[in-house]
Amino acid sequence: MRNINVTIAYDGTNYHGFQRQTDNLPTVQQVLEKILTDLTKYPVCALGAGRTDAGVHAEGQVINFRTESNIPVGRIVLAMNQRLPEDIVAKKAEEVEFDFHAQFSAKSKVYRYHIFNSRLPSAFDRLYSYHVPQKLSLEKMKEAAGYIVGEHDFTAFRASASKAKTSIRNVLRLDIESKPPHLFLTVEADGFLYNMVRIIAGTLVYVGRGKITPEEVRHFIESGQREEAGPTVPPQGLCLMEVKY
Repeated sequence: MRNINVTIAYDGTNYHGFQRQTDNLPTVQQVLEKILTDLTKYPVCALGAGRTDAGVHAEGQVINFRTESNIPVGRIVLAMNQRLPEDIVAKKAEEVEFDFHAQFSAKSKVYRYHIFNSRLPSAFDRLYSYHVPQKLSLEKMKEAAGYIVGEHDFTAFRASASKAKTSIRNVLRLDIESKPPHLFLTVEADGFLYNMVRIIAGTLVYVGRGKITPEEVRHFIESGQREEAGPTVPPQGLCLMEVKY
């Protein structure tokens, strides 16, 4: 039995998230498992590093699967891409230790949220960004981001459907890069709560618009009241960029 690690990129537009659904809706995991089962001639369970939601994209999703197939690891990427749909691409494959787990072996994950900050929307970026027509204060958003970095209880930044046992997470960095009209929020943490990045992005947009102050963000973290933080912004602006081990 071998354990294979594969880095995957995908456009999440046409999928109901990464994780397999009980009602048989199309998901990335479902597609990968079918392709890998056909390829290896053995049933495959593809374990993902992050359970991205419907409409969320990935540049550096990581999966691992165990197989009895003796297909050379150097052929896996090419063989997968010959079978995968155009919106899912295998980028790299390697054989790893048998106890490696794409999710539980991860030390941190990096997500990026893309905001299209322009009075008019974009016909080309609409599936990969969140359109914000109002002017945003980059300075205030960066100030607020400083309060989010660090180890905190992120109860105010978790969706009600979150099943995590603890809401304490360590945000290692939160960078804001402006390339007008594009704004990129890059968040790295040791783990994320359900919708955490999208709520952080929504809160920072509210700060940028002047609806809340940077100092209030610190209060939200301390109070743990979800209703005080910003909204959950749409999924299409979110992309899983990298998983670090």
